[in-house]
Amino acid sequence: MTRTRTDYLWIATFAVLVALAVPWFLWGDSRVFAGLPLWLWWHIGWMLLTAAVFHLFTRRAWDRGMGEVSN
Repeated sequence: MTRTRTDYLWIATFAVLVALAVPWFLWGDSRVFAGLPLWLWWHIGWMLLTAAVFHLFTRRAWDRGMGEVSN
């Protein structure tokens, strides 16, 4: 995969993570699982997923764009 294509893939990945961080579709939902509302479980799972993706990003693409000089 080319560097530019990889950059766009990371940008799209983080855009999806941000866009789905707030579970709009669970607003007004009163379901409970293990004593906690479903929307709270969504946030817990989403934070775990986001942490895993950010860890992967730091291992593979942290230096993207570093050292490049633009005029």
